[in-house]
Amino acid sequence: MIDASAPAWRPTGLVWTEAGARLEWLSPTGDVRASAVEPGARLSLRVGSDRRCTGLRWDGRRVPCTAAAPIDAGAKSGQCVSCAAIARTRSVATDTALDDPREFTVYLAHHGSIIKTGITATERGQARLLEQGALSSMVLSAGSLLSARRCEALLTTALGIPQQVRTARKRGARLAPGTALTRAAELVAVAEHAAGLDWPSGQTRTTTDPVDHTPTYGLPHGGIAPDQQIDPLHAEATINGEVVCRIGRDLYLATSAGLMLLDTGLLQGWALSRAHDDEPFTAGATLVTKPRATTETQHDVLF
Repeated sequence: MIDASAPAWRPTGLVWTEAGARLEWLSPTGDVRASAVEPGARLSLRVGSDRRCTGLRWDGRRVPCTAAAPIDAGAKSGQCVSCAAIARTRSVATDTALDDPREFTVYLAHHGSIIKTGITATERGQARLLEQGALSSMVLSAGSLLSARRCEALLTTALGIPQQVRTARKRGARLAPGTALTRAAELVAVAEHAAGLDWPSGQTRTTTDPVDHTPTYGLPHGGIAPDQQIDPLHAEATINGEVVCRIGRDLYLATSAGLMLLDTGLLQGWALSRAHDDEPFTAGATLVTKPRATTETQHDVLF
């Protein structure tokens, strides 16, 4: 972990690459560094006195917020309204970057009780699937951005496959993720239905095997069930625990108070410093009501 004893070092969030998960940090001078977050690592952090906007990504680099705008302690991200608005002006997700010349992949992502569709720049590899916490995934085709969007819409219209899955549903799926073989079979079944559709031009169908992402996360075969979920942070709070699993933007920490779920969006923008490993866990947390898990998938998708 980076020594963030200088209060200006602030995390921008958990980022995924093909190499794994890293916690990214922004310095007061705009430098960006990242520290690996691996299962078994110790996360010991003390919250500073304030929380400020960490800016935005633009053309692949981090641009600090010019106003260093204050952020509410309870906000789910460390980005101010102005930076969020600027980011949306050049976003594939909001269809404001339809002239992007890169190749885009159309995929299926397995989230336990449901399978969704989505697109990602092919050059990003599996990063987009890891960011969203997909348990398994499968590529259907690759081509231009506009044709990828048309394929995504076709799958939603013709097969009832959603393009978004709620966070609560994703977390529920982690309680009992089922087996990689079962998820693979369910992905292949959906892909076979998709193969019968009139695929839009501009996308080349791709035959690939399903990919199981759970080993990358460190997600146990039997699932993971946190005892508590960490609340929005406050000044001088201490987070101290061992990383058991990291998936999407969530960390599961073994602490003196039990297994904790930490949404790393709550860390963004806070001035953090390293705490001693033997310091008590003092961040607020709420008991987690464990929903009944299900491994059924396609009951939510109409063919």
